[in-house]
Order: sequence, then structure tokens, then C-alpha cells
Amino acid sequence: MTAITTAVDPARWDLLLRVLGALLREDVVGLRTRSTPVEREDGLWLRLAHDADGDALLLPVVEDGFQSTYTARLPLLVRESDGRELTSHDDVLDALSALARPADRAGFDAFAAECRQTLTTMRLHARTREEVAGRLTDRYGADPAHWTGLAGGLAHDTLAARHDHPVYPTARGRSGLGEEQLRAYGPEFHPRFALRWIAVPREVLTVPGGPARLPDRWPTPAILGLPELFHSHVALPVHPLTAGAPLREALRATGLEDRAVLADHAYLEVVPTLSMRTVALAADPTLHVKLPLATATLGLRNRRTIKPGTLVDGAAGQRLLETVITREPRFRDTVLHADETVYAHAGHEVLAVLVRRYPAGLDDAVVTPMAALLSEAPGGGMVIDHLADRFYGGDPLALLDACLTLLFDWQTALLGYGIALESHQQNISLVLDRDGESRTRLRLLLKDNDGPRINTARMRETLGADAPNPSDFDDARIFGEDDRPVTDLFTTITLHLCAGAYAFGLARHGRAPLESLLDLVRDRLTEAVDRLGTRAGEPGAILRAAVLDGHELPVKAMVTAGTLLTKERSGAADINKHYTTGPNYLLPAAKAR
Repeated sequence: MTAITTAVDPARWDLLLRVLGALLREDVVGLRTRSTPVEREDGLWLRLAHDADGDALLLPVVEDGFQSTYTARLPLLVRESDGRELTSHDDVLDALSALARPADRAGFDAFAAECRQTLTTMRLHARTREEVAGRLTDRYGADPAHWTGLAGGLAHDTLAARHDHPVYPTARGRSGLGEEQLRAYGPEFHPRFALRWIAVPREVLTVPGGPARLPDRWPTPAILGLPELFHSHVALPVHPLTAGAPLREALRATGLEDRAVLADHAYLEVVPTLSMRTVALAADPTLHVKLPLATATLGLRNRRTIKPGTLVDGAAGQRLLETVITREPRFRDTVLHADETVYAHAGHEVLAVLVRRYPAGLDDAVVTPMAALLSEAPGGGMVIDHLADRFYGGDPLALLDACLTLLFDWQTALLGYGIALESHQQNISLVLDRDGESRTRLRLLLKDNDGPRINTARMRETLGADAPNPSDFDDARIFGEDDRPVTDLFTTITLHLCAGAYAFGLARHGRAPLESLLDLVRDRLTEAVDRLGTRAGEPGAILRAAVLDGHELPVKAMVTAGTLLTKERSGAADINKHYTTGPNYLLPAAKAR
């Protein structure tokens, strides 16, 4: 039917398939709900009629099941009136934009720019695959299953940065950054660079507990060549990409233009993590520094700056988790947490920093973000295959089973207290080693606790006097009086991104039949849910009804809320928690298809 060939440009093919799949899943301009199925000789198509002129767009689709009933099977739309095949993201988005409200068309233009940025990045990744694989192999060895400690974890971050997000189609693109900047600062290239620093007056800087809580390696103004500011100022790190216009604008906005001083010399060598704005000290990878970054990822409105309120929420969230763990001692040694209680800010989202300290004792363990599991390893195969070879007798399903057992136990236990975390693939790492009897030990390592959803009534009922006051947090959206926001977050993050994505991904790579993988997910989730209680009103019964037995499940509408529509048009109170719906792939009928 079509002249497209993957040999000409596989990156363009892959990207457009992912874009069309996302637009269909999110029902952009009614692509899902207003279209009509049409059977043709080559398979199923969806026909979206134009109300104005009677013409239609045709999208070739195939059954999917992971968050969407159908997904695109060819990278094109066809205009029915003249049979023209639209095979570029620009042409596809132009055609769909013509069906959108005039006020929304700027969002389609912005998303087209995201696609162009991402396509350029994907081609760059393809060109540099062997170069980066060689760099990692030279530094850490040939097998990622032996990249140990938090330094080795940074190499796993590099592999994850070259792998696509399970949902957001343009996740590899970063707005405004070109090849030179990506090579110098992007985690996918595993570079090293030195931080810039600005000396800020002590009286305008908020540092809970005082500057003495900052790490020993923190430079004084004197070390930075500003001895005259030793007593009056405190040094704040600045990402090199932010040290220009974004920093000048922040200083003007806060009235610090003539009082804060940017040091001439960089100081402290760092390595970027998967999030890019968070960097690890090269000399001490247990210490990470999260910095405002003048770019956006996962949507135009997902800016990588740091609002001071999120620092407050992260520390308060960590204290809440510590309270829960005192009541759930089985997680003390199996679920590890980075400390995120040390931070500083000058009242602006560009003048802020989080100091993240990881627990000690991980030097001999493999620490890999879940986001790296399906990534390509140097020399071939996926990371999960290499880890399975070393720790699970070559069986990636056994590794997934162990991961899901602990993950669901932990996340459902939290739900019993009315808490759901935004602990997605990037925020959870697997820690793999062997215990004293040479048995494999798997633990979870969590970070970023600033975006939970909490049922205030259930939290107070279970924690009593130990329950935090909502005023301890900055973001009022965190708290509600019912379970729906909590179960929605559990479903879209823990189930879809940390379980379902691996079931469908491993099936796609031929590691096991999809039905068997979905059985595993449902069985482990059922076990965890049943521990919460099955009587009406108990958390287990609520989670079973919402997730295990629900006809449809909430699905993130990330393109819609992040780029295509303004907040006023989408109605998204939080662009990262704006949902549509999709099929429940855990239902027996879904698995049997």
C-alpha cells in the first residue's frame, strides 16, 4: 500500500509510529472516539471524517492492549479524497491540527517541533551507539551485570537515556538543546563536566537546618575565588546550561543582580544521571545534586527547573515514608531510600538545589534504574537478560517475578495508608547482589518523593497522631478526601510503567508469551491486594475493584496536557496526572485474546 521503507530512515518510521499511537491513545481530535473501523485487504483502518467538508483521514491500526485498544501499524495517515499518504510528523500534525480548535493549533506546532528535536536526537543516538558502548565498556567492563555500585549505576543511566519512554513518544528530545550540548551534558553520552557556582547573600537563602547541613565538599566563596564574600554569602551550584540567560533573568526577578556573584571558575566534576538535571559527584557518586535546567522534557510545559515548594514536599514525603516503615518493618532492609532533606533555594525556581545522599554499602551491588531493563546492552541483548544471567539462572521472568513481588507488596502497603507515590521507572532502581549464603538478594532504591497523592482521611485513620499535617507540604493537590486520585496514580505509575510495560516489552522481544507475562502481573498484584483486606471499604477491596476488575483503567494523557493543550483547555490541574482511559489488560478476557 505504501512506499515507506524502514531501510531509508528507521528513526523516522519508529518515531511516527509512536506519535500516531500516542495521539490515538489520547483521542486527539477524536481520533479514537469519533473514528469508524474499516476493514481493508491489508487489515484494519480507522476512518476519521471531517465534519466540514466530508473528507476523511484513514489510520492503519493493529490491536494493542497496553493502555489502548489499537495502535498504529504503519507510520502514515491517508487522506481519503485523493489517497495522499502523509508520512512525516509535520504533515500528520498539520492534517490533525486542521481538525482542532483554532486556539489549540499552536500546541500542534509545538509538538511538531518536539518531534523534529526528537528525530534529530534519535539519529544522533544511532550514529554514536558504538562510540558510547565503547566508552562504557572501557570504563566499566563488557557486561552491565557487573557494573557495580552507584558509579556503575550511572552507566546504566546512560543506557536508559538511549531507550524510549513506554508512553511519551518524544521523550528523547530536550527542547532547545543541540548536539554539542547533548554531547557535553546529556546522560546518553556519559560525559563529565564541572559545575558553575553563584554566591548568594546568606539572608535570602533558605537552607533548612542552616548551611552547616550542606555536604563537606560544598565550596565556600573563598574556594571559588571570592574571599571577600566568605562571611556574607553562601555558594549555590548552577548547571552550565543555566548559567547564561536563565540565571540572569532569575537574578533580575529576585532583585539579586547586584548582590549575587557568579564565580568565574567551575568547581566539582560531575556526571549526569538519567534525569540530566541531577548530577552525581564524580569523586563521590553517593552524592547527587539536583539543579534547575533550562529545558523541557516529556512536554513543553514540563520544565526542568525546581520550584522551591517541591523541595519542601520531597522532604515531607520522605518523613512520611519513614513513619510508615516504622510500622512495616519488613521493608527496612528491602526498600532503600535516598535522603532528600537537605536543600537550598533563594525563592526562585532557577536559584535552587536539592542535595540527595544515597545509602552506604552498595559498592558491591548492581544498581540499575528500572528504566534501563529493556535497554540495549553493549555487545547486544537487553540489560534484563544480562542481569538474569548473573542473578537468576538466565531467566528474565524470574527477575521480573522477584521485582514485582517486592514492588507490589511495598506500593500496596503504602496504599493501605492512603498513599501513592509517583515512583516511575526513573525513580526506582533495582539493587542486586548476593547475601552471605550466596543467594540472590533484590532490593528497591527510591528517590523523588515530592509528587504523591494522599487520601487524608485514610492516612489519619491509619497513622493517628503520627500522620503529618497537610500544612507540612507545599502543594495542596497532594491531599484529597477519597481514594480515586490514589488508585489512579498507583495504576498509571506502578502498574502501567513499572509492571505492564515490562510484560508487553518482554513479550515483544520474544522472552515469553504475553498471556504468561500478564498472568504473572495479575497474580503478584492479586497477592499484594489480598493482604490489604477484601471486605467492602477496605483498601484491598477498593484496589481490586479499581484495578484488577475494572473494565477500563486510567491512562496518562501526557501529550495532551504537556504540549498540545493549555491547562485552561485541557483542564489539567497537574499535567503529570491528567488522564484518559484505556482497556484493562489484566482482565481474563483481555489476556485470552
